[in-house]
Amino acid sequence: MMCGHCGCSSEKARLSEPGVEAHSHLHQDGDSLHLQQALLAGNDELALHNRQWLTANQITCINLMGTPGAGKTQLLEATFAYAHTQSGTGWPPMAVLEGDQQTQNDARRIQACGGRAVQINTGTGCHLDAQMIQAGLASLAPRPGSLVLVENVGNLVCPALFDLGEQHRVAMMAVTDGEDKPEKYPHLFAGCELVVINKIDLQPYLNVDLKKTKASLRRLNPRVEILELSASTGEGLESWRDWLLTRAHHD
Repeated sequence: MMCGHCGCSSEKARLSEPGVEAHSHLHQDGDSLHLQQALLAGNDELALHNRQWLTANQITCINLMGTPGAGKTQLLEATFAYAHTQSGTGWPPMAVLEGDQQTQNDARRIQACGGRAVQINTGTGCHLDAQMIQAGLASLAPRPGSLVLVENVGNLVCPALFDLGEQHRVAMMAVTDGEDKPEKYPHLFAGCELVVINKIDLQPYLNVDLKKTKASLRRLNPRVEILELSASTGEGLESWRDWLLTRAHHD
């Protein structure tokens, strides 16, 4: 079946734990506009429940979206490694919901660096939705006061359209993506409070003008924060840490 909103095929999303599953999409069964409205309305209702539950348990949830290969998982690995070296300095308990179409590779990477993670596989679905997050949170069972990081499916279109119940949205791109991604995919970048530009260590070897990228971002969202970092070398991780902890301590 085809998803009425974004045109992708629809299957059941599966978590890494057996016996826990969530539907990824409604199926097309009539007028596409009505289906689109019903799909988003139903998702928004579940997202509201997720947000209420997170708030009641003093859990901060961040939706990390971005291009395939931007380095989202690598940034999360670096975050856990960085927090480990600073144990006892204000880091809350952290856990991750990993979204991909197939495999448990990314969840295993987080677990290998000492993090708690649940993998959500969307099958042919191109994004996470609120029902998947609801099931993922039930499986993950984060402690009150935790920081939950959601790594959405690598895609600059559909993830931006679906509220998960998160309190914060972060867009991530890499210098290797080129300077025009904000102009090509404005909805995602305009809807995020922070944009992370990764792989900054590669900029000297590329013909990329980051001034143009940042100017485009600020035209889309004058209040957006922009962080340049390298998840591989650690450059800029202090600013990422400060941003995360400020949100975790105030939500």
